[in-house]
Amino acid sequence: MANKVLISNEQNAVKVPSGLRILIRRSCNAVLNYEKFDGPAEISVTFVDNDRIHELNKQYRNKDSATDVLSFPMGENGQYDIDEDNGCKILGDIVISMQKAMEQAELYGHSLQREVAYLTVHSMLHLLGYDHETSGLEAVRMREKEEAVLLQLGLPRTVSYTNDEILYE
Repeated sequence: MANKVLISNEQNAVKVPSGLRILIRRSCNAVLNYEKFDGPAEISVTFVDNDRIHELNKQYRNKDSATDVLSFPMGENGQYDIDEDNGCKILGDIVISMQKAMEQAELYGHSLQREVAYLTVHSMLHLLGYDHETSGLEAVRMREKEEAVLLQLGLPRTVSYTNDEILYE
């Protein structure tokens, strides 16, 4: 059975490029494969604007600012609820600010696609229980996994992904 990645767009500040939904699904699947996740998984990904992610960040993390991505894991200690309709383990929700992703892509000099793939991979690791805020070692471990998965996707730091081409910076 295949993984389910449910993607919704609840913003109109940034045009969602064609192929981005496929890249998000590839990113989710790449993390699950890299982590040797057992069984099919269900993940929800929602695009929002800075105002909405600011509200969510304040409500759930008590941080009064916009952020790039929020993760809402549904599992605990490797245990997940099962979606009765499809048999998938429910990993949780990823919320991406498309405005913040665009700002960061420009800041770091790569494509919006590369930034959204990074945010998706980062958030998927959170859904699987990783937390870079607990310790420096955990942060390093998480960054290594992010880079390894992005490399598998053909999106290493030294490469920019634009309109189905790979351009070396």
